[in-house]
Amino acid sequence: MGAFLTAGTIALTLGYMLSQFYRAFLAVLTGTLQTELGATPGDLALSSGMWFLTFALMQLPIGWALDRIGPRLTASALLAMGGGGGAAVFALATQPWHLHVAMGLIGIGCAPALMAAYYIFAHDHPRAQFTMLAGAVVGFGSLGNILGAAPLVSLIQAVGWRPALWLMVALTLAVAALQALTVRDPAHHGGAPQGRLSQILSLRALWFILPLFAVSYAASAAIRGLWAAPYLRDVFGAGDTMIGRATLVMGLAMVIGSFVAGPAARLIGSTRRAVLAGHVLAVATLAGLWLAPGHSPGLSVVLLGLIGLTGTNYALVMAHARSFLPPALVGRGVTLLNMFSIGGVGVMQFASRPVHATAQALNPPAQAYGLLFLFFLVPMAVGLALYLRTPESHDA
Repeated sequence: MGAFLTAGTIALTLGYMLSQFYRAFLAVLTGTLQTELGATPGDLALSSGMWFLTFALMQLPIGWALDRIGPRLTASALLAMGGGGGAAVFALATQPWHLHVAMGLIGIGCAPALMAAYYIFAHDHPRAQFTMLAGAVVGFGSLGNILGAAPLVSLIQAVGWRPALWLMVALTLAVAALQALTVRDPAHHGGAPQGRLSQILSLRALWFILPLFAVSYAASAAIRGLWAAPYLRDVFGAGDTMIGRATLVMGLAMVIGSFVAGPAARLIGSTRRAVLAGHVLAVATLAGLWLAPGHSPGLSVVLLGLIGLTGTNYALVMAHARSFLPPALVGRGVTLLNMFSIGGVGVMQFASRPVHATAQALNPPAQAYGLLFLFFLVPMAVGLALYLRTPESHDA
């Protein structure tokens, strides 16, 4: 873990913590934004989807920038301009479409944080350490999920949502400045061979990983960041405090899962088998939410917590895919993989909006949300079935 504890890595992890906060904080603002701006759950689904869409679209340019410019300027400049600027637009919002613009900008700003850290890990540390280091940065960074739950509710109750957003503007700019001062580009920066996108796509080992990448993270990200709050409110009549606690459970589960990813892979003896186990749990949990969406608040919170726990599948799948990338393809390779993952979240977020609206128009609330969970379950099961054809990693 000593390789993780450098000032630059800590600064990038703080940036990823902000990324986790911004992708999740709409869950506890749903009621407030509906009251003050007239933003419906469908509007917020679009806003959240904009975050993931712009985040995904930035991945290929970021892969180029990591190779050509380096992680220091790539991460710090985008976080300051996109993250800080987008948070300011959010604080000033008076119409729902302002939220769409704000979240799109924030997505751009958050896009390089995790990939910059992975780029440094891939180039400066042994390949066998990648799963542990990747899990550590996701684990610490996932604390942003926790800050975007009950603590954010308390802050908003104390100062109001607009002052809370202005505090986030200041914090985002401070983290960007810290990155600019402390992140160190890999020693070979500027002299490494440049890979092409076609070379990455020609790697047969990735062909059956990419479909799972596109759907794996979608369920935990979309449910935690968007649908958990309206689900608990519409089905069980939950208020902000209960929603904050439930999303806190999901956030804590994400943190715990990220830290156990590396040890779990070593205990099982294979990153691939750890990926399979994690996704079997995800499929089973989504099936539980589909079949018993209105059973009880307690059961639903437990199942939502398990969905949060399966968010660690991202780090495991990334580690498996990373093992097939030669050094010349690492920068553009990990960002392409991340584009599939985050792009899948964005697509599923956009698609979940009409799915929920249609299901809600034809069914009682519990059954409507059950169909929404089924919408996330089916692609996950298909992606898992395709993944079975993927070979063991070189580091298994």
